[in-house]
Amino acid sequence: MNGVEEKLIDFITGREIVDTTDERVRQGIERFLIEEKGYTKDDIEVDRGFDVVLDEKTNRAKVDLVISLEGKRFMIIKCIGGSLSSWEREALACARIFDTYVIPLAVVTDGEDAEILDAATGKAIGHGPREIPSRHEALEAVKRIEFKGLSGDKREKEKRVFWAFESIKSEECGFHPQ
Repeated sequence: MNGVEEKLIDFITGREIVDTTDERVRQGIERFLIEEKGYTKDDIEVDRGFDVVLDEKTNRAKVDLVISLEGKRFMIIKCIGGSLSSWEREALACARIFDTYVIPLAVVTDGEDAEILDAATGKAIGHGPREIPSRHEALEAVKRIEFKGLSGDKREKEKRVFWAFESIKSEECGFHPQ
């Protein structure tokens, strides 16, 4: 190895990024969402950072992709190069604490497979990237959904679950104690 990191250009942002397995998964999903599911680049936040405050400590975390429509965050997507089931609980916790309300869908994907999860119930409601809702389907869903937050105790529990997963990761993967 020559010590030079390979780079690629993010499909949505146009920024140069380090080429990793997880990043290649994300690039494929970004392209799929836009070219096949009808989303626009403006609908999708990439590497969206947010703070998790727990026990008076603040940690900066990131979510790979956040899809928003009609001013509401509708879906988070975690892109990974490994087992989907290992990351489902973290994705659910993220969808439950990222905003003041529970983001309705949490998706975990390796690019070939995907688990689409109802963030309120934790139940799988779809399997495979083709079952990720299209932009049209998402717009219809946003009109019907009542966006609700969690009670204080439940929110704190989800923060602890999320923090436990994040603390396992290295700083390279987006965990930044402050």
